[in-house]
Amino acid sequence: MQSFRLKFWACLFVVLANQPTQAQISVRVLGIAQDAGFPQAGCNKACCQQFYAGQLPAAHPVSLAIVDSSAHQYWLVEATANLPQQLHALGGAGAALKLPAGIFLTHAHMGHYAGLLHFGREAMNAQQMPVYAMPRMQDFLTHNGPWSQLLQLQNIVLQSLQHQQQVKLSNQLTIEPLLVPHRDEFSETVGYLLHGTNKKLLFIPDIDKWEKWNCSIDSLIQTVDYALLDATFFDATELPGRNMQEIPHPFVVESMLRFAALPAQEKSKIIFVHFNHTNPLLQPNSSATQKVLQAGFKVATEGIQLNL
Repeated sequence: MQSFRLKFWACLFVVLANQPTQAQISVRVLGIAQDAGFPQAGCNKACCQQFYAGQLPAAHPVSLAIVDSSAHQYWLVEATANLPQQLHALGGAGAALKLPAGIFLTHAHMGHYAGLLHFGREAMNAQQMPVYAMPRMQDFLTHNGPWSQLLQLQNIVLQSLQHQQQVKLSNQLTIEPLLVPHRDEFSETVGYLLHGTNKKLLFIPDIDKWEKWNCSIDSLIQTVDYALLDATFFDATELPGRNMQEIPHPFVVESMLRFAALPAQEKSKIIFVHFNHTNPLLQPNSSATQKVLQAGFKVATEGIQLNL
């Protein structure tokens, strides 16, 4: 018998397939894992052993493709080390374009920008690829190699972002960066709010804790149609021997408790994403996954399409 999760996404795909064809703006989820992906290097735990035993698929670091089929363009949110596989998985979603029309970065942690190297002369040798970044992120890329070489050779060209200032991507699509509190050793951290033709999507893959944000996540969820939210760790027991306060994220159990009072319609907007390799939400049949789904929330899987 199919798991509840598989049945849910099967139903979702049926719904998406039967939506009107005039839906021209969509978001494709190209990755769902935390920065290091799944399996993680050096991991001998049971979670990674399930991958090597052929029991679980690999998962790429979190990334989105924003597709405007009417403009025959697409943009990436995040540039991960698995960029080649993610572009291949995207397939024809970007019409005839071989490269994205631009890349939006959230912050300077490993999984979110390392893939920029694929645009360098050792790889694609791209020409003037627009890379949208906040001020500190721009400064980091400009003054540190090997990223500075990408700029010197004009493989990439930086485009400025500012907190809550919308960027118009096409006639039907804008994107808006939102500063969030996170471990900002090298750059500030943002999430993004996408405004499509008919719907809005919120993407916050990294944040320390919801309580630290000067914005009410509960209120923000009410203004959007989809909310892809940080679910790095399911609970505090995942990394024995590690001080979890050094790598703060909202535990899924904390988020579920926080959002428990939301109406069912609001809960259904929440799609958990950005899973550490230890997170049981990477396992479709885990009790943790079933608990999340039964509570009215969703769990991201690679390849899902969300129409805007």
